[in-house]
Amino acid sequence: MKTTHVLYKTVTVNQVNIFYREAGSPDAPTILLLHGFPSSSHMYRDLINDLADKYHVIAPDYPGFGGSSIPPLTTFDYTFDNLARIMEQFIDTLGLKKFTWYLQDYGGPVGFRIITKRPDLVKALVVQNANVYEDGLGPDVQRMGSLQGDALIAAIVEKLSLESIKGEHLSGAAQPERVSPDSYQLAHFYMNRPGVAEVQIALFLDYSTNFPKYPEWQQYLRTQQPPVLVVWGKNDQIFAWPGAVAYQRDVPDAAVHLLDGSHFVLEEYHEEVAALIRDFLKKL
Repeated sequence: MKTTHVLYKTVTVNQVNIFYREAGSPDAPTILLLHGFPSSSHMYRDLINDLADKYHVIAPDYPGFGGSSIPPLTTFDYTFDNLARIMEQFIDTLGLKKFTWYLQDYGGPVGFRIITKRPDLVKALVVQNANVYEDGLGPDVQRMGSLQGDALIAAIVEKLSLESIKGEHLSGAAQPERVSPDSYQLAHFYMNRPGVAEVQIALFLDYSTNFPKYPEWQQYLRTQQPPVLVVWGKNDQIFAWPGAVAYQRDVPDAAVHLLDGSHFVLEEYHEEVAALIRDFLKKL
């Protein structure tokens, strides 16, 4: 079916139901959108519509997020290694070959685990506040890194509150009135379903496994020199803007655009980002 309408689908991957949004002609170049915390594919709702006339756009939800299954910790290993494994199987189940990756927040460590293993899947990378450099570790990440034990668990649970999720969406926004309340209210709803807090705690506790992989991911960039477009909310307190500029250390031709926005910069600038993606991909 060739359509620019967004289709809402579910596919079973290794006994887990993965919800995803799909739009555009399957014959068009594919863009895979990997979301971050505490969001879901919903964060890409506007960008999907912006791009679907020229591209085949797919945005899945990870297990434990959005519309996907929430298997209990007793049957599913909530680690970044395993999320990457499921997303790789999702890619193969849909028969995707070589495509553009859009990575945001958690999408960085999930995506780069797959990309470094299977570089043949990469046509280009679009990076939005997805950090792979120590330069980009902002004050929020550093604060969480300084906590241990009960204090860390309490901080993780606090990040699931509506106040915290709303703050992550609005902090650094140039025009907060352009940030849809639906974005943080829906994220809060998803994060506060039964069993999800335990999922998010497990993933936060596993997050430290990403830092030792930074050199490996940087080596991939240096060796493979994939086309890279960086679009970054420069006021992000989670992943600071030096992490955006750092991509040019390993890929000198990377195009870096710092936008006057937050960690969720698409809330304000989805049209601008879509235009940058179109111009970027047109040159490949």
